[in-house]
Amino acid sequence: MDNYVCKIATLEEMNTKWDYEIDHAEDKNNWIIWKKENIDRFKKGLIIPYYGLLNGQIICECTAMINSSVVQNAKGLVDDKTAYLSAFRTILEYQGQGYFSKLFKYMLEDLKNKGYKKVTLGVEPEEKKNKEIYFKYGFNEHIKDSKEVYPDGTEINVEYYGKYL
Repeated sequence: MDNYVCKIATLEEMNTKWDYEIDHAEDKNNWIIWKKENIDRFKKGLIIPYYGLLNGQIICECTAMINSSVVQNAKGLVDDKTAYLSAFRTILEYQGQGYFSKLFKYMLEDLKNKGYKKVTLGVEPEEKKNKEIYFKYGFNEHIKDSKEVYPDGTEINVEYYGKYL
């Protein structure tokens, strides 16, 4: 991990990563909308995108949403002391090697230093592997269940969990 760096993304890095996600997506339309939304949110200071770079290549990411206007079902999930975490992604060939764990720890420490006391996240009930990982990371407080809607109208069930920093 000598050449691995965790950092808050730049606008240029965000464009690069979103273009990668769009290129690799089956349904590009949602991803194109999410790119536009997240670039706009970043410019307005509503999110903090965290990236892990290996030899200068973006290999993993996570975003802290720090304003309730950008989070579906925001009540109880985001406020001035609570950040909602989303977009946990690691490029397949780098999964299971500890890169995301290092990025996640970096992000939590940065949020704590910024005055946040709690973090929350959402997971689809059938994502058993992800739920196990989140429980391992300490997301043991079940907050609520609800539905989220993708830009194309697709509805998904989501369970929300929290963790104190």
